[in-house]
Amino acid sequence: MRVVITDPNLLPLRSELEALLPHAELDWLPDELLVSLKSADVLVGPAFDQEMADAAPGLRLVQVAGAGTDRITAGGVPVANTYHHEDSIAEYIVWALIALRRELPQADAALRTNRWRSPVYDRALPQPQTLADAKVGFLGFGHIGRATWRVLQAFGAQAQAVTASGNADGLSWAGDTSQLPRLLEESNALVVSAPLTEDTRGIIGTAELEQLGADGVLVNVARGPLVQEQPLYDALRNRTIHGAALDVWYSYPSSGDQAQPAKAPFGELDNVLLTPHLSGITRQTFRGRIHDIAANIAALAEGNELRNLL
Repeated sequence: MRVVITDPNLLPLRSELEALLPHAELDWLPDELLVSLKSADVLVGPAFDQEMADAAPGLRLVQVAGAGTDRITAGGVPVANTYHHEDSIAEYIVWALIALRRELPQADAALRTNRWRSPVYDRALPQPQTLADAKVGFLGFGHIGRATWRVLQAFGAQAQAVTASGNADGLSWAGDTSQLPRLLEESNALVVSAPLTEDTRGIIGTAELEQLGADGVLVNVARGPLVQEQPLYDALRNRTIHGAALDVWYSYPSSGDQAQPAKAPFGELDNVLLTPHLSGITRQTFRGRIHDIAANIAALAEGNELRNLL
């Protein structure tokens, strides 16, 4: 079984994955990918296009080392994904909700200039609310939403969801996308965790952000384009919403670690947390994923049923 691996996020666990697949030939990050694909049985990576498909006549499985499959654009080969990121992302979401609602980034920046930005010292500042006052709306309630909700319940938060699954799972209510206006009206925090599809692209725009309102915060851990870029920037700049945490973006580095993540200058705003798509990047996430990947490759070799086929 010959396996081509193009996802560099698996490199820190290379020895563990190789130990799980002692009888497979693993080709890590090949310099000439199309040449390597000619004799490949399995591709493990985030992307698969028609050029790659044409170069891989014997390919039997595309195994994505994550949940998102929006970069899989060629057909004809079975595709499977994997998860295990939900607990890591849930930690990020809860951290972001607390930081945004209590304006911790602004307090940090102020104290670096010797200003004590606190209601104790500045009577004009309101006392912030804890998560017990949070009414969290989930746009998407899959692995990430459910893991986050399990944590939020410990803080006494309330929640509701717009979800294709219809799974309420202890929420106040759950509905389809026709209920998005209601979700926004009844929430003071919006967690965007739905997959990017043609139906969800740009689903949050000016009208939706206005519905979320001046006390509302937004956390996007899904894909940047679910939220329209310029309307989001305008809403943050004009304080139409209270703040946002953005872990997913509108453009990414093509190589190296340098790239402008958006056309709009989000970095100039003080009410937004900016992170480089790291919410799910933990050792626990990828250790779980390599076990799923190894299990699927072994199942393929033995003619058994594959997990998480799309």
